Amino acid sequence: MRVVPVVLAAALLLTGACDAPAPEKPAPAAGGQRVVGYFTDWGVYGRNFQVRKVEASGAAARLTHLVYAFGKVTDGGCRTGDKWADYEKPFAAADSVDGVADAPGQGLRGNFGQLRKLKARHPELKVIWSFGGWTGSKGFGEAARDPAAFAESCRELLTDPRWAGVFDGIDIDWEYPNACGLVCDTSGPGALAALITALRAELGPASLITAAVPGDLGKLAATDYAAAARGADWLSAMTYDFFGTGAGPGPTAPHSPLTAYPGIPRATATTDATISKLVEIGVPAAKVLLGVGFYGRGWAGVSVAAPGGRATGPAPGSTTKGMEDYAVLRETCPPTGTVGGTAYALCRGQWWGYDTPETVRAKMGYARSRGLGGAFAWELSGDTEDAQLVGAMAAGLRDG
Repeated sequence: MRVVPVVLAAALLLTGACDAPAPEKPAPAAGGQRVVGYFTDWGVYGRNFQVRKVEASGAAARLTHLVYAFGKVTDGGCRTGDKWADYEKPFAAADSVDGVADAPGQGLRGNFGQLRKLKARHPELKVIWSFGGWTGSKGFGEAARDPAAFAESCRELLTDPRWAGVFDGIDIDWEYPNACGLVCDTSGPGALAALITALRAELGPASLITAAVPGDLGKLAATDYAAAARGADWLSAMTYDFFGTGAGPGPTAPHSPLTAYPGIPRATATTDATISKLVEIGVPAAKVLLGVGFYGRGWAGVSVAAPGGRATGPAPGSTTKGMEDYAVLRETCPPTGTVGGTAYALCRGQWWGYDTPETVRAKMGYARSRGLGGAFAWELSGDTEDAQLVGAMAAGLRDG
């Protein structure tokens, strides 16, 4: 269904021909802190991270929202990302949320089936389907040329009879509107707001509509994120990956500092700078979520414990060079110091920067002090088997 007046407003936003504001989505009531975690479809393969582990670890009981990543944006519309992982893969009893194996030819299978079971156990848990991501954002440019058609395709996909009721809304992870990520976009500063306006008209006021937004201040300036926030429930600030081994020999620096510190390579590459910029440009603080990476980034060939040392290249990682899960690092390279509100470690010539339960809880204190709407994690498979990082998020947001 298309609502013509709102769709027209979306199109005008896209072209810049009208200054009419998008419908305002109310900010959450005080104390309505969101504890959000991303779950990736590819985790069920080599990482062997199943939906069941979200339940078994205790994370599901602490999360308010789970975001499933990623769907695709193809031919201007929403599409499934991996149909095998999404709804075809049969789960054995040992890998199933309720301990019951998927029966051949019966019921919903794959991650969607497991998410349905998870929601049955946790009726207050909301599940959001995220589209795009770093490698999947190219299609948003075409979607932005017809926001109404994009929104209609998303509604049809979310309400498909095979998995109707699993998803409570949609997340737009466009990296990056009117700026460069893996590909460059020139859709204009109003494109993201136009998509969100069309989605709100198509999905209605009860559906959750969110968007991931960059931590980089230059990319934040390229898009009207204040307009995008009007129709969204929240914007998730990707306040991580500020530094990494793409710098080659260094200098070493934690990838997710909360605040600047003496010697930081770029003083504005911090969580605080990103949050402050979003509020400055008109995004209500209660609609901003602080991002936490459940992983570290590291270098090899380092001899200096403090940040700023030189390296020979990226440190080895379980799946990716220069990157490792918190659950692994806490055992193999425990913290040797903190800087800028995050932890770092030097062990056997490897230097890693990452967050711990202690630094996560401190970041949640910062989020509360700024009146933010909560925090989100990228992504859940990096946590421990007893969900220590999710626990720190929930405790820090709810208990102070």
